[in-house]
Order: sequence, then C-alpha cells, then structure tokens
Amino acid sequence: MADQKGIFLDKSGTTEPNPELWEPAIVKKADFDAEIERLSQMPTPNNGRRQSWIVHPDSHKLGVGLGLAPGIRPIVEVLNPGEQTRPIRHNSTQVNFCIQGSGHSVVGGKRIDFEQYDVFNFPSMQTYIHVNDTDEVQVRLTYTNAPLLEKMNVHIVEEDPAVDVQLVEEEEGAIAEDDPRRKSPYGTFELTDDGAYLMPYEILIAPEAVESHALHWPWKKVKAELDKLSELGSDYVGRRLYLLWNPMTGRTNGTTPNFFATITIRPPGIVDKPHRHVSAAMNYIFQGEGRSTVEGKVYEWQSGDLLLTAPGWGVHNHASTGTDPIYELTIQDQPLNIVMESLLWQEDLKKPWSVLGAEMGFDTNRGKIAS
Repeated sequence: MADQKGIFLDKSGTTEPNPELWEPAIVKKADFDAEIERLSQMPTPNNGRRQSWIVHPDSHKLGVGLGLAPGIRPIVEVLNPGEQTRPIRHNSTQVNFCIQGSGHSVVGGKRIDFEQYDVFNFPSMQTYIHVNDTDEVQVRLTYTNAPLLEKMNVHIVEEDPAVDVQLVEEEEGAIAEDDPRRKSPYGTFELTDDGAYLMPYEILIAPEAVESHALHWPWKKVKAELDKLSELGSDYVGRRLYLLWNPMTGRTNGTTPNFFATITIRPPGIVDKPHRHVSAAMNYIFQGEGRSTVEGKVYEWQSGDLLLTAPGWGVHNHASTGTDPIYELTIQDQPLNIVMESLLWQEDLKKPWSVLGAEMGFDTNRGKIAS
C-alpha cells in the first residue's frame, strides 16, 4: 500500500474570510416536553441512557462533531422512576443541569444528590452513572465538549469500565518522585534574556497535576445569593450573575476547563448593552420571559426554552419583558478560548475589543453604585 502524502495548498496572497456566523437556534418548551415524553415512553435502552442530542441545522456542514454550537453539544437526558444508567467514562467533560425531577449521580466514587435546577460538573475519564430513585421522571440537560474532541478525532469513550484506572506504579521497580532517573541533570533553564526557556523531556511528560473534582452547586443556595443582586439599581451596567466557579480552572474562570456555567437574574425591565465575544453562548431560561437581539434580528423566549443566543462574534443583547424576574443558565466556551489566547471580547461596541486573559479586561460601575 502506498504511503499517504501531505499536499501543498498554495494560498499565496489570499485573505482569510470572516467567519460565517450561525443564526441563533431555539428549542421551545413545547418541543422539549414532546421529546421528553417520547424518550420516557420508549423501551429501556441497553445502556440505560435515554437521550437526544440538540444540534444546529448548520452543524452538519462541519461533518463530525454535531452540536448546537461548533464546540458545544447540549443533550436532553431522561430517566424514568427506578432506572439507572450503565457505567461510562470519556475524556470529554460535562456540565449537568437538572431541569425536572431529582435523583443522584455517582462520579469517580462520589455521590451527588441533586434536585431541580442544581448544577454539577463531570471531570474527564471519571466513571459515572445516573440514578432515578424517585417516583417522578428525571430530566437533565448535559453540556459536553465532545464535538470539539470529535473534530480533533480524539474523543475516547469507554462503556462499562471495570474500575477507574489510576496510575499506580508496581512495587517492584517503582520509581519515586525524587528518583534521579526522572530528572534531567540540566533542568529547565532560561535560554534568552527576554524569557524564552528550554524544558527537558522528563518534565514535558510529567506536567504539574491539578486534581479535578466533581462539584455540586445546589440551586437553593445559589438562588439565595443570586437574589441579592436584584437589589442593584437600574444604573448598574454589568450583568447580574454568578459564575459557578471550579477552582481547578484557575485564571480561565471555568466550571470545567472548557465551559463556564453562569446563572443570571434579570429583574423586570432590564435591557443589556449590546456586546460581542468570540465564545459561543447558550441560554436555558427557567423562569420569566424576554427577548434577545442578535445581529439585528429579534428572538423571543420564555421559561423552558433553550437557545443559542451568541454565535461566536455575533453582536447581541438581552432584555426581560415580563413582570417576573428571569433566571437563566448560560453555558459558554470562554475558558477554552482564554487558554488558547483567542477570546476577543467587546463589552462596549464604541470601544476597542480586548483579548481577555492576555490583556486588561473591562470594568463595571458597581464600585460607584455601592459607595
């Protein structure tokens, strides 16, 4: 068989085209209800996972890696009373959001008991199951970065893993951390005066490990803190939200290394200032009603709707139009873009954008209001 050969593609003098923005896509509550009913009535699958991917009509243009945004796939997952899923693990990470019922999950040996509107994350390659030990149907929205890994052709999924494999060295011939065989005699050292370094292989293949835990943000506790933000007056120019922060993500401000999850409260009559960012954003509304304006087009939504409100780099803003405050969960791939140094963010369209995480970010007027 002949070897595959790389080819040259002459792009001399060409100009890169601007991204072709996907139009916002919305899943209405009635559509959710119908799909939940369909999933709950089907025969129990062999793996116990009753689920449907939520994908954008344009997603098929990209081939592999289907999602509601190019790197984000929401999944609606249903468990009937008394059911549980079979064990699974994968190198994609997840944010789970319970939208109906309750139950518990076990991830990496840790049990998480959850109720409606609780949020919890799943780290990479930790075996997990979901359990419905109640007499009501359980429904979760799961957000995964699997589409990105599928595009890279490196999404590794293991069904029914026997045990969680850990790196355990055999007693015989084990090498301690301080063993000289694990260290280069030269170490890591500065090569130039402007900060360029050389690092040996021994350190390259043993980066500092940051422990990744499954964390749980109970809605009742989050709501108590979130409601305090409703006291900020109409002069406040920021958004009234909290990031569900996972400390292992550090400076990238994530819930997982790929996504952040924020929960927002929008008092009646609030209209956000138009802005844009490279990261894609999806909003699930679980109370209230309002509208989003994206690239000049208006989309109306209400409680129980899910929508892709911010295709990457699309100008958008949101407004609450009802008499009740809005509560919404937003999933955004900001942490990924920060670590890639690709997160362009324009908080005010009259001012320049910033590369968040590499340059100075933006301020709100909260300090002035509080004083």
